[in-house]
Amino acid sequence: MIFSPVEVQETVDMFMRNKLDVRAITLGISLRDCACSSGKESRRRMYDKIMKYAGNLVTVGKQIESEFGVPIINKRVAVTPISLVAEPSGEKDYVEWAITLDKIAKELNIDFIGGFSALVQKGITPGDRTLIESIPEALAVTDRVCSSINLGTTKSGINMDAVKDMGRIIQATAQRTKDSDGLGCAKLVVFCNAPEDNPFMAGAFHGPGEGDAVLSVGVSGPGVVAAACKEYKGEPLDVVADGIKKTAFKITRMGQLVGTEAAKRLGVNFGILDLSLAPTPAVGDSVARILEEMGLESAGAPGTTAALAMLTDMVKKGGVMASTNVGGLSGAFIPVSEDEGMIEAVRKGSITLEKLEAMTCVCSVGLDMIAIPGDTSETTISGIIADEMAIGMVNNKTTAVRVIPVPGKTVGEWVEFGGLLGGAPIMAVNKFSCANFINRGGRIPAPIHSFRN
Repeated sequence: MIFSPVEVQETVDMFMRNKLDVRAITLGISLRDCACSSGKESRRRMYDKIMKYAGNLVTVGKQIESEFGVPIINKRVAVTPISLVAEPSGEKDYVEWAITLDKIAKELNIDFIGGFSALVQKGITPGDRTLIESIPEALAVTDRVCSSINLGTTKSGINMDAVKDMGRIIQATAQRTKDSDGLGCAKLVVFCNAPEDNPFMAGAFHGPGEGDAVLSVGVSGPGVVAAACKEYKGEPLDVVADGIKKTAFKITRMGQLVGTEAAKRLGVNFGILDLSLAPTPAVGDSVARILEEMGLESAGAPGTTAALAMLTDMVKKGGVMASTNVGGLSGAFIPVSEDEGMIEAVRKGSITLEKLEAMTCVCSVGLDMIAIPGDTSETTISGIIADEMAIGMVNNKTTAVRVIPVPGKTVGEWVEFGGLLGGAPIMAVNKFSCANFINRGGRIPAPIHSFRN
């Protein structure tokens, strides 16, 4: 017997009481063989290939949900960074590529398609430049396309010219989608050390080192971990840590089962399982509440970074034993608008932008889904990005920034994005200028420990 009756009942309780789910199954598809000198022909090839591999993705997902009783919240596709695929066409605008991707996503009935992306950590090619400049319009005229730009790595340092550009692009995207409170920015993320196998949007793309098609899974489970922490109230932290680790093992084993089966039915290889605890706006599905179960009055109180560090580490330690292939981001997400506990902490004043930045040193990604005043300057946005890229570069970890400057709104006002994107109060941003620093451009060199080989 693979599972005992007690284990089966535990898993059922996780689904029924604690909001356990598979957050996403993401089919990564290589489009390298679609590139050619004609943009029209390349997009036709892209359409045909994605439809070939992903035509049954939603059907398979629903079959597994029904047969296994496991909720799969999102079915998604990630493709080769479009800057690499579109560049041979010589086109001077890539908006049409985004429109084609959006059409594909709607025909497949998937939630998002990722890969309107470029990797510019060391330099910017003409194709990269075209893609970056196309982002505001591309995200304004599409509904399901997600975009990401990698600005730095531990090995190459930080491309500060690109950091400067992205402050401008984020602000332009907000203005282009001002009728929806800058919603385009919720589909745009910038990275340091972007993983090639990330199943989570908006940062998912199918890396150049991946195979032709692979199925990756992102699990969730903050509610399950919070429930486990309640069982250890008053116990020493090492006892709590062990409980989190055991719970992460159970969550991951379920994700491994779903991912393996989905890949088999789609006729592709299973890629990785991302262990990240990904919250939702629903009550009972919050990473912030886990931290509070550990003994904090509110997320953001002194001790928050230490508690988050332990949580992230225990999730990884428990999960890695339950899956053959762990990858992506893996840890704990702290998006403000997507976590009701984080939202309350912002309202109470226990969480600030600076405290969130400190927390990103030990969690799985970075400053995520944070609404800021619409009049925040381009260089200030670039400064926020530069700080987060530096944390990733120096600590040899993935960090990211997804901020939304909400046009016409200011600190304390509420913005609603809807669905899993949630809503949030607009947070204050440091008023002092970094313009002279950002406008220098150039590159921040890689740290000394990058020379390991």
